[in-house]
Amino acid sequence: MPAWQLPDQISDILPLEAARLERLRRRLLDLYRSYGYALVQPPMLEHLESLMIDQARDLDLRTFKVVDQASGRLLGLRADITPQAARLDAHQIQNKGVTRLCYAGSVLHAQPAGLLSSREPVQMGCELFGHDGLEADLEVQELALASLDAAGIQKVRLDLSHRGIFLALRDRDSALAACENEVLAALQSKDRVGLAQWVKGLSAESAKALTALIDCYGPAAGADNVIDAARRSLPKLAPITEALDRLQSVANSAMFTEHPQCVLTVDFADLRGYRYHNGVMFSIYCEGLPNAVVRGGRYDGAGKVFGRARAATGFSLELRELLEITNFDTEPVDAAIAAPWQDDAGLRQAIAALRREGRAVVRLPDAEFGSWTGQRLVSESGRWIVA
Repeated sequence: MPAWQLPDQISDILPLEAARLERLRRRLLDLYRSYGYALVQPPMLEHLESLMIDQARDLDLRTFKVVDQASGRLLGLRADITPQAARLDAHQIQNKGVTRLCYAGSVLHAQPAGLLSSREPVQMGCELFGHDGLEADLEVQELALASLDAAGIQKVRLDLSHRGIFLALRDRDSALAACENEVLAALQSKDRVGLAQWVKGLSAESAKALTALIDCYGPAAGADNVIDAARRSLPKLAPITEALDRLQSVANSAMFTEHPQCVLTVDFADLRGYRYHNGVMFSIYCEGLPNAVVRGGRYDGAGKVFGRARAATGFSLELRELLEITNFDTEPVDAAIAAPWQDDAGLRQAIAALRREGRAVVRLPDAEFGSWTGQRLVSESGRWIVA
């Protein structure tokens, strides 16, 4: 294998893409700061247990593991920054009120999220800790939509779901707990045949409810809204009723009237995302990508493993995927100004002044400077000017 060849689904980011990526990253971080989210930069490498959250087996499978030669302990290369944010909220920041954190950085996946997905995504996201009210759910959804708008994407579809419904069914039926992974996979892929095979060993009530979840997809409001249909077809369990009420409150929010470009739907079988989610979930889809460009939702209590369980919700997106489907910042940047490689005080001052203005200036040897076709710094009457 040639020394320059990279592993499968790992790629370089070349200058033009890197420049666009950085400008979009800065724009989004400025947006998050305007909402009061503080930037954090957790390390790429941690003790493995610090990167795990209870029930998140899928996160464990996606995490690279290495042995620390200094201590002999098992370390992990982060596959998701959300657990790190939960650790910071629980241990480092320890704010008694609401904490808002944002982040941007690479993560590594031992197993890619999809057939064409990078195993080194550039993940950005926001996490809100310390408030279990509807307001927190709506804020992170609003910020997720604003992120896409800042990237030049306006026509989107936001799918709501609620993992608490599945968790209520699982806690009521031990047989479902035994085949949870297989049932979730069938629901997420809307595989009716596969689901029918797995529900044979469940109670009649569980089998009926799980089968109904696949068909519970459609508009979030109106006469034919899916939430009302779910009330008719799902068991009258208190956690399920509470979950449906929460989804209805989200769907009724005035926030969505301010985003007419967003189609709001509900898909009770869309339970993708890491297993640490346990409440309202949402996925945002747009033209150009088969999978969701943004995923988020509640993961209340995730900080318990770090000694401090708190209400938590947030979202994340993959920056490189986002760039593939947007025309954000495709205009060429101003070409650099060429300057000769001369040891001249006036030339140095002229170059420094241009760079303070944000212009790019490159020093070139005589042969290249002479053939430069763009703007150049030249000396006229003892002064260096751009010509």
